Amino acid sequence: MGGQVVPAHGVGVASATDTGGGRGGRAGLHREDEWEIVVWPRQLPLTESNAMSFAVPLTRKEAVLRRLREEIITGLLKPGALIKDAEIAARLGVSITPVREAITQLAAEGLIDISPNRTRQVTQVTQKSALELIDVMMVLACAGFEWGVDNITDKHLATLHVKLDEFADNLRRGNLTAATAAGADFSTVVIMASGNRELQTHVDLVVARTLRVLALTTESDVWTVWLDGYRQTLELLEQGDRTGAVERYRQIYHDYRRRVETMLFDEPGEDR
Repeated sequence: MGGQVVPAHGVGVASATDTGGGRGGRAGLHREDEWEIVVWPRQLPLTESNAMSFAVPLTRKEAVLRRLREEIITGLLKPGALIKDAEIAARLGVSITPVREAITQLAAEGLIDISPNRTRQVTQVTQKSALELIDVMMVLACAGFEWGVDNITDKHLATLHVKLDEFADNLRRGNLTAATAAGADFSTVVIMASGNRELQTHVDLVVARTLRVLALTTESDVWTVWLDGYRQTLELLEQGDRTGAVERYRQIYHDYRRRVETMLFDEPGEDR
């Protein structure tokens, strides 16, 4: 995750020498502003006034998709917020087409609801939906972990240490976006070791919504469930106790679910 060149303003989908219309040919999108080096993906603070800073050469749709997904996950776009493609296009400095394409993808991921009258809004998160999501994620992630654990090598263990350190470090810094991403990467290392790409595809479909629930449950004791669970799971893997590691990993989800059961969520229609 080294430094990558992106424009200081606007969507990062052009090279530093690209001052033409680029893909889609929208005049004015590729601005001749100064270019700067930033670290992607997760260290920059997310604010409503931030310029989009994504790795070259993402398409406009991919850049808009990542930005809106992160705004929803972190709560900058709150549950129930209306999604107006023209307003988003103007705010991000892109045409309306990539915004509509991104909204369609986010609807498929369950982050945006589209009503019969075509009104779009950020999907509500209720306690019931959060618990159901945790149950689904537990089935998928634990299956992948169990299938991948026998293929873990020393290189995998080293990567797990890196992700665990990133997770803990970002929690200390209060960077929950980076922490949740590192936590997801910890699981992905083992799931990908299974060689089952189809399973990882299904995990990817629900991981954004799972990270969103995590962002809504930011109490320190909740994060301790994950941090302690990951540490103990890694210790068991290093000891060669793969069965124990699978069980400890599964216990993380059970413990987290119990915590979520005690939490209050805004229900649809309540004031925010």
